[in-house]
Amino acid sequence: MSRATPEERVAPDALGHRVEKALGARGALAAGSAWTDRPDQRAMAAEIARAISEPSTLVAEAGTGIGKTFAYLVPALLAGGKVIISTGTKTLQDQLFARDLPRVIAALGVDVRTALLKGRANYVCRHHLKRNLEDGRFTRAIDISRLRQIDRFSRLSSTGDRSDCSQVSDDDPAWVLATSTRENCLGQDCADWNQCFVVQARRTAQSADVVVINHHLFSADLALRDTGIAELLPSAQTLIFDEAHQLPDTLVTFLGEASGSRALMDLGRDALQVALEEAPDQARWHELGATLDQFVRQARAQWPLASPRAPAHTLLAHAEFAATLRSVTQALEALTGALEAAVERGPGMARMAERARTVCSRWSGWFSDDAVDGTKEAEPSVAWAEVHLASLTLHKTPLSVAEPFTRYRDGTARAWIFVSATLAVGDDFSHFVQILGLSESRQVRFQSPFDYASQGLLYVPRGLPEPSDPAFSRAWIDDCWPLIEINVGRCFVLCTTLRAVRQVADRLRELLEPPLTLLVQGEGSRTELLARYRAAPAPILVGAASFWEGVDVVGDALSLLLIDKLPFAPPDDPVLEAQSEALRRRGGDPFRTIQLPAASLALKQGAGRLIRSEQDRGVLVIGDARLINKGYGRTLMASLPPFSVTRERQRAEGFLTTAIDTKAQLGS
Repeated sequence: MSRATPEERVAPDALGHRVEKALGARGALAAGSAWTDRPDQRAMAAEIARAISEPSTLVAEAGTGIGKTFAYLVPALLAGGKVIISTGTKTLQDQLFARDLPRVIAALGVDVRTALLKGRANYVCRHHLKRNLEDGRFTRAIDISRLRQIDRFSRLSSTGDRSDCSQVSDDDPAWVLATSTRENCLGQDCADWNQCFVVQARRTAQSADVVVINHHLFSADLALRDTGIAELLPSAQTLIFDEAHQLPDTLVTFLGEASGSRALMDLGRDALQVALEEAPDQARWHELGATLDQFVRQARAQWPLASPRAPAHTLLAHAEFAATLRSVTQALEALTGALEAAVERGPGMARMAERARTVCSRWSGWFSDDAVDGTKEAEPSVAWAEVHLASLTLHKTPLSVAEPFTRYRDGTARAWIFVSATLAVGDDFSHFVQILGLSESRQVRFQSPFDYASQGLLYVPRGLPEPSDPAFSRAWIDDCWPLIEINVGRCFVLCTTLRAVRQVADRLRELLEPPLTLLVQGEGSRTELLARYRAAPAPILVGAASFWEGVDVVGDALSLLLIDKLPFAPPDDPVLEAQSEALRRRGGDPFRTIQLPAASLALKQGAGRLIRSEQDRGVLVIGDARLINKGYGRTLMASLPPFSVTRERQRAEGFLTTAIDTKAQLGS
């Protein structure tokens, strides 16, 4: 079947009919494979077809089991025109491109050219790989071996996509030495330009009918217009955002500014290398680089607070720390000035000078009068900083992305479609809609077809300490331990903080006996931990934020899910503080408008890990009694799957025992 061109787009009524037919019990998708006819999937696809035809903006929540991917792929492929699909994670992006999209294309018999496009950091840079292999200076002995493996991969790969390199994990630090950044890319001056994997990927995307990207790439384009998406958007008739609940936070990251110690130290290292090649006699390059490095490390070591995050005005009130930050600025300005004075010595120096100006502007821009005095903080953004074990980062974060996102969407008429399993608080979409400025959108909700009342049980323990009590984590795990034993592990323990992860893991180690296996966030990459979980007979995985969503473990392997506390953002979070203060000045209620909806959506995401198919059964334990005892608990409960609810552990034990016995009978 040939696909309609943009000029031959299918009429609305005809598109709706074709979509209904394709997804029906006797439709193209059902042919030759096991297929479940889902009325809500067809209804969702009809809404998407309508949005594409009009074109208009649609916000659609699809509960687990609806089949949202096919619900948007079928109308998008049948409608004609260029389609851009953006996903929340690279994992889903790869899955969509390699598995779901080809299957639907084959079933529909449409003639479609597809392309996968990621940010430049996902592709091998031949120039930087070669340069770092020749340079031979590495912070880790293993890096040389990793780079050689990447080099062999790059010679055989047609895409250079790091996720295709099986020899080196996607999160290995060595990739920093084998990829480029916007700042250090040589552009058309690069000798490898014609063989550049990034350039090839963008060219392929230009000629494709369907381009699969991710929210990071889309957001970077909105902020910088330097990712290749700006060239694709004018010809796109349909934009679909899967895992759309992640889009606001991603936009906030890219519309803000960040200047980290790593970027400064990388600048010093790269500047020294280029300067010694093109202008060794121009300045005391070793001294300039060493001074910058010294003050950057000193600033990290002098962090003055117990909290790892703080607003700028609080930090700058600490004189010693503030003085060191300004010493970093002076060292950065000195290096930038030396590079600018040598721009005529070679093309590398000119590029380094431009890069240094950008880094210097971001770092010094953090020290504005508004940042020093928190009472003067301009409402559009907040200046703050955070510290980690080996890094310090200064941030300027916008308090709202609605206005820039609206400007980006204005102009050419096209369909904007936002889909996710978690967009509404109960039946209310206002939180998501207001964040992105989608007031004109049509909002629809399709509930999961699963029988949650019989498939799952929500247990909220009695008698535990308050969630803020230091004894809470230990007491909670002790209460849950009989459930873990009955279920023989096969559970996730989701915590709201990394500190809680450590406390819970420590207590579990004291209780653990074979065959139970404990897996803890931080003791391996997320991908590695999930692989080990799936392979173990009796696993217990303890994790924080990164395991609350995007994890799909179907069947018996995950039949007990423990969540320690309601996932409210820390009240001292600098961005939340600034957003709350801005809302209070407008007469709003920060708790009801910001904190409660965000916690509801996060809780819905976490709880959604438990029941992933019609056959799954399991128990969800939430240790925080505020879910029951507080008035706002009703709002949170409305966002959870409609499980049966109990406060008696014996009932939870009985549910698990019955589920295990039933499975055993079915398997015998």
